[in-house]
Amino acid sequence: MKNDGAVGESPQEELATGERSTRNRVARSILDHGPSTVADLAGRLGLTQAAVRRHLDALVADDVVVAREQRVYGARTRGRPAKVFALTDCGRDAFDQSYDVLAADALRWIEENAGGEAAVAAFARDRMEAQAEAYRRAVEAADPEARTEALAKALTADGYAATARNAPVGEQLCQHHCPVAHVAERYPQLCEAETEVFSRLLGTHVQRLATIAHGDGVCTTFIPKAGHRSDGRPADGSGRTSTTSNTDKTTSQASASTAGRNPA
Repeated sequence: MKNDGAVGESPQEELATGERSTRNRVARSILDHGPSTVADLAGRLGLTQAAVRRHLDALVADDVVVAREQRVYGARTRGRPAKVFALTDCGRDAFDQSYDVLAADALRWIEENAGGEAAVAAFARDRMEAQAEAYRRAVEAADPEARTEALAKALTADGYAATARNAPVGEQLCQHHCPVAHVAERYPQLCEAETEVFSRLLGTHVQRLATIAHGDGVCTTFIPKAGHRSDGRPADGSGRTSTTSNTDKTTSQASASTAGRNPA
């Protein structure tokens, strides 16, 4: 018998793909029609009730749908109310939402009617301050050498899928997901406010190297080690910007002008 499935897929892979597709149809039907009984879903989708129950069990396990008693309006009939299945917040979020559009529209209104870019920046800082309290507790509870890792874990709890890794003369904080990336494309003040909070929490100047909003795959922030500046060059022993004589300035300028060239 000819196999009309996807080329290169094993029978097990085809079965798994079909199961996912049918499961998505079940969830979509609940989204379109509201809380539904097994019989409702079976009738709409042309499936047996046993098949519907199997998919619902998987969706419940994944926190996509939840079972509850059907609301009865008017006089109750004898017997228990039928069980209906409704989407959870997690399940609803799996479908297209217009939150990005709503957020961008709100920021555009603020920009046009409440003080321009400065008002957007103030909103971004206020928003980050509200989030930063949980980050601050996590960072302050960690040993100094583990604070970037603690911040990464706190960010992950907020949906940023963050990690910390060692880098030359410092560390890199990598955020593999950004819940506001689409809005930050238009309003970089969101990224700037976040960077300011990271700097304050970690007690050092940090440098944003890449952002998802600008088309990079990961939001990457460089955190220098103590005794180094964010550009990787060593700071003076006190950690303060030192004053230099005119001779020192001349020497520094000459070194900068020849950087990257092969000395004669």
